[in-house]
Amino acid sequence: MTISGYLQEFHGLPVFHFPDRDTAVELPEAASVAWRVSGPTYCEPDDEQWEQSFARFLADVDTERVRALIVGGWDEAYETSSAAIVAALVAAKDRLPGLEALFLGDMGFEDCEISWIQQSDVTPLLAAYPALREFGVRGGSELAFPAIRHSGLRTLVVESGGLGAEVVRGIAGSDLPALEKLDLWLGTDEYGGDSSVADLEPLLAGTRLPALRHLGLRNSVIQDEIAAAVASAPVVARLDRLDLSMGTLTDEGAEALLAGQPLTHLTHLDLFHHYLSEKTSERIVDALTPHGVTVDVDDAQDPEDDGDGEIYRYVAVAE
Repeated sequence: MTISGYLQEFHGLPVFHFPDRDTAVELPEAASVAWRVSGPTYCEPDDEQWEQSFARFLADVDTERVRALIVGGWDEAYETSSAAIVAALVAAKDRLPGLEALFLGDMGFEDCEISWIQQSDVTPLLAAYPALREFGVRGGSELAFPAIRHSGLRTLVVESGGLGAEVVRGIAGSDLPALEKLDLWLGTDEYGGDSSVADLEPLLAGTRLPALRHLGLRNSVIQDEIAAAVASAPVVARLDRLDLSMGTLTDEGAEALLAGQPLTHLTHLDLFHHYLSEKTSERIVDALTPHGVTVDVDDAQDPEDDGDGEIYRYVAVAE
């Protein structure tokens, strides 16, 4: 699996690509779309710098009515961090008083592989925009997320091929009383994903995030360990949706789920992209679907043998 395209919808709005300086098009009503502002990428190296494009956006659009904003690519994102973009967005906070949703790093693999995207400390964005309801970021390299309080955020998504333990601990330690959906792509240690189940404990204990109803701990090379921890985690009792997809889940992790606390209260269990046997997949489906739980066990994977007896299992999104 690769991230080949850009967001088509964000915050319930269709995405509109703010045009480059040489393209004349009629702009939509400011509140009717999610605005995507991009700079030069590997595919479009001659585009103007992101900061220049953003300055035109601020000048040409009724930004007081903008509800959702997407940051696309920026120049040499594989070695230049998002710090300058974060600073520009923070500086523009008074121009975007109604901003409810922000996504940082909407790039496909042809622009920059997910694990090459150089991020930075993104929490100044949350501090600058207290009205934010949804925040997403793609890329874990150099990403920082120290613990923060935000009273309005309802959705937090962090997509990575490897999410550092310090970032996970920062998110787990944050005070986010309105957060309903948390989606973390934990990745693999080959790309910086060195977090452990212990780093997730504040989330799993259920003592934080009182509004949480959707928990995604996805794309992990330690998916079996996560499944075993989730099987007895207090937070699960108040979830509607549990997402353990895109990782290296095997029968061992699935057996822990089956033997653990009841999951029959869920509306959806996502195990897409897994290494389960057909028999175990059927057992999970048979155990939950009679109770109205939708179970996704599509995209079964086969372990790879390197010919020397080493077996490899891969997450869905790494490099």
